Amino acid sequence: MTAMTDGSSSSLPAVAPDALPLSRGLPLGERASAALEHPAVQVEVGSLHAYYGRHRVLRDVTFTARPNAVTAIIGPSGCGKSTLIRCLNRMHEVTPGARVEGEVRLDGSSIYAPGIDPVVIRQRIGMVFQRPNPFPTMSIFDNVVAGLKLAGIRDRQLLDEVAERSLQRAALWDEVRDKLKSPGGALSGGQQQRLCIARAIAVEPEVILMDEPASALDPISTLKIEELMDSLRASYTIVIVTHNMQQASRVSDQTAFLTVGDDGAGYLVEFDDTATIFTNPRQRLTEDYISGRFG
Repeated sequence: MTAMTDGSSSSLPAVAPDALPLSRGLPLGERASAALEHPAVQVEVGSLHAYYGRHRVLRDVTFTARPNAVTAIIGPSGCGKSTLIRCLNRMHEVTPGARVEGEVRLDGSSIYAPGIDPVVIRQRIGMVFQRPNPFPTMSIFDNVVAGLKLAGIRDRQLLDEVAERSLQRAALWDEVRDKLKSPGGALSGGQQQRLCIARAIAVEPEVILMDEPASALDPISTLKIEELMDSLRASYTIVIVTHNMQQASRVSDQTAFLTVGDDGAGYLVEFDDTATIFTNPRQRLTEDYISGRFG
């Protein structure tokens, strides 16, 4: 595992690298039991560079994802959107040879500080991937509570409560309540993606990352995912990657536009409220991309 280097060029103020408090210090079982309406937290990215071996794929990215808001990351293929979102919960470092420089801070504390457990980070910052990935041999119920069981929680009443609550939040409960023992892989694509969202929120994260969550879905399922994002922003900070300009304009509050530089690394061209990005961007590159003149 490669630790993040705190570069002096970071635009974020210095913060002592203490261990991050886990949802105000409560262990996972208590968080799940309390059904916390925890305050969403902001995610600060400062002078972030990402590498695969010697190849730099992201250069000097800085922005802040606001609490209780949806932040969209847009840009042409190959500009590092998926790499960027994977840096936000330390998934990037899982790839051999991958490393990052700069800062990512959750609620003011560095997620890459010495002594921080990546597993804890991924409990606080959940991830939903492009293609639905329910555990194929597990039931719908077991898919939802997999994170709790992995943490050693076996209280059946608690697991039942968390499964129902998470499926309700994911707008899936009414469709699966009578078949919780059925395989998760037997659901439709849109239902599987909502099942993965239920699994992500079952461990009571504060941030949800979504990497093109509707790209493999039909229009009706896409609409359900977008409606779900709109309802979840009341409780979570959400960051999504999308190639769909209409989707970004519909669901997000803020938008980050990335493109590829002459050095082959992705960089941030512009970051602003979504309405500004789509109607009055400051940069010509942004206007050209939004209007379809390139990308």
